[in-house]
Amino acid sequence: MQLTAAQLKAFDDQGYIFMPNCFADEEVALMRSEGEDILKADRQEVWREKTGAPRTAFAAHTFNELFRLLVSHPRLVGPLKQYFGEDVYVHQFKAAFEGDVWQWHQDYGTWARDDGMPQARAMNIAVFLDEVMPINGPLLLVPGSHKGGVLEAGHDKLTTSYPLWTLDKETVTRLVADAESKFGQGIAAPTGKPGSVLMFHGNLVHASPPNITPYPRKIVYVTFCACSNHITKFTRAEWIAHRDFTPIKPVADDALLRYAREKRVAAE
Repeated sequence: MQLTAAQLKAFDDQGYIFMPNCFADEEVALMRSEGEDILKADRQEVWREKTGAPRTAFAAHTFNELFRLLVSHPRLVGPLKQYFGEDVYVHQFKAAFEGDVWQWHQDYGTWARDDGMPQARAMNIAVFLDEVMPINGPLLLVPGSHKGGVLEAGHDKLTTSYPLWTLDKETVTRLVADAESKFGQGIAAPTGKPGSVLMFHGNLVHASPPNITPYPRKIVYVTFCACSNHITKFTRAEWIAHRDFTPIKPVADDALLRYAREKRVAAE
């Protein structure tokens, strides 16, 4: 899979692109099912709230075959190799199944400060496992905010169970006003059916509100980094910031679908 010239321009201008219908219902259904099973497991990779409730599952691709196939899928890896002009590796994998709050932040701010990633040559890909709607905690993005580089941030260890380098209200207000002036939209909230894919720049300012509706909003996030740009500090657990910089070898385009069908036959 390759990005078009229009998609590449949109990404450079706004810092994100949205691609509906990237994965079939059959593929998504198995990802949803196996992700739910992982969240029930007693593993260190399952990050929990102070109450003990599961919040995020990290590194599932290292112990689950389905998610190993996902991070090696050409529909994800192809555009990244095209954009960076080189091979990529997985810096981080996380499955967010609860739709909890995340404050305004830049992911590369954490990768640079905590992991020693040299440049913002890393990108997030979000795979929707449920329908993401305006009402069930969609990701909020500030278009064009990736062009400002790494912004000053504070280390928030209290608001969520996961430490974040967060931005203050004044900074977010300024960035939103800039986006409104340039793009006619200060905050974007991409929504879509299960199987949709959102790609966004590591420096793009984003957040998400809590999902207080009965409608689930499960999303798998994979961070891919250019191999030449691998991290240099190992202050976080390996299952949070990976230290295996081996280039990903893409699997066949139908690998996920074949695996899903094999699992279905085995269960019958």
